[in-house]
Amino acid sequence: MTTPYPAPNFSLPDTDGKAKTLADYAGKWLVLYFYPKDDTPGCTVEACSLRDARDDIAALGAEIIGISKDDASSHEKFKQKHSLNFTLLTDHDGKTINDYGAWGKKMFGKEGILRKTFIINPDGQVVKVYGRVTPVGHGEQVVEDVKALQKA
Repeated sequence: MTTPYPAPNFSLPDTDGKAKTLADYAGKWLVLYFYPKDDTPGCTVEACSLRDARDDIAALGAEIIGISKDDASSHEKFKQKHSLNFTLLTDHDGKTINDYGAWGKKMFGKEGILRKTFIINPDGQVVKVYGRVTPVGHGEQVVEDVKALQKA
């Protein structure tokens, strides 16, 4: 696991334009994941894996939030098309993406959003970081890790 450190704060709009902040989730476990683009193959597999694991994650008292630079209408279409049952936030300027270290070099030397997931405990501490997420089975992996972290 990761040595706990304070999660960077954020204030980003959801698909309804309502600002969500880290403080909104105080006292809860939070699965915060960053992904490159709505409705692309890897991002869809990852989102659907988290969607399928959401009931188990919610049963552990945790919420899921996905963050990319896509706008609200793109997020809404992505949610509808794949029946996503969690919040998607828009980080237009990339500040939160940078604050979490989810921007960097990708394949072929291009820069962009890295596929990273953070588990944040009820005290607002990052307690687990997935550096290069494998989209397949990510939801199940998160469920197991949240269980383990809650026991620790």
